[in-house]
This record gives sequence, structure tokens and C-alpha cells, in this order.
Amino acid sequence: MAKNIIQDFREASRSYSDASIFMHEAIARKVGLSSADHKYLGLILKYESITAGEISKLTGLTTGAVTGLIDRLEKKELLKRQFIQEDRRKVIIIPNVENSMKLLGPIFDELQKKTLELIATFSQKEIESIERYFREATLLMKETAEHLNNP
Repeated sequence: MAKNIIQDFREASRSYSDASIFMHEAIARKVGLSSADHKYLGLILKYESITAGEISKLTGLTTGAVTGLIDRLEKKELLKRQFIQEDRRKVIIIPNVENSMKLLGPIFDELQKKTLELIATFSQKEIESIERYFREATLLMKETAEHLNNP
């Protein structure tokens, strides 16, 4: 029986992962972004400011790829470059939260509402278990990505 539970869990996890990717690709298309740019924008929005080098370290993207990402998102006014007065070679990236929320907010507001309704069907203990799984699985995925990006 344990084998079926593990197999069922893996299948559910894989289905969740696939559905998440497909949903984010659909969201990105709807708002005129590539799926990668959409996800990287979400990462950048977590920071008040961030350097291109920090984005590269967080994502594993090359500095050239990060420059392209910044160019595309800046063109859509979703972030801006700010040069450091002391060293004009150094650039800080400032996310434009207002424009990003105008673009993505309506989609995520509806998703958040439905997610909260789903969460309300679980007990506190179940929610804590699910949260623990997501946090620990996230660490495993980050470790795997780091290992693959820095062999």
C-alpha cells in the first residue's frame, strides 16, 4: 500500500507542477510576456531593488541573458535601471510594482480568491503539513538547480 501512496503522491505532484507551468505560460501570453520573463519578473518583484549580478546568481542565467531580460521588462515599463552615481558601470534594477500589478493583478486576484476558498476546506494541521512540504520541496529544488548550474 505504501508503494501506491508514493506513486499516487508523485503523480499528483507531477500533475500540479505541469498545471502550474501551463497556467503561468497562459498568464504570460495573456499579458504579452514570455513565460520565463513572467516568472523572472515575479522574482524581481520580491525586491525593492536588485542588481543584474544578483539576478544572475538567483536564476542561474548568464549576465547576457539577464541583460536581455532587463531590456525586455524595461521596454514594457515593468522595471527601470538606475545607475549608481559613484560607479556608472553598476546598475540597480528597480521593479515598477504599480505597472506590474496593473498588468498581472486582475488575473492573480481571481486566482488568489479561488485558492483561499480551497485552503478553507483544509484543517489547520493539513495546511501546516502542505506548507511544510512546499517549503522543504522548494529547498530540494533550489539545491538541485544550484548543483546543475554550478557543477
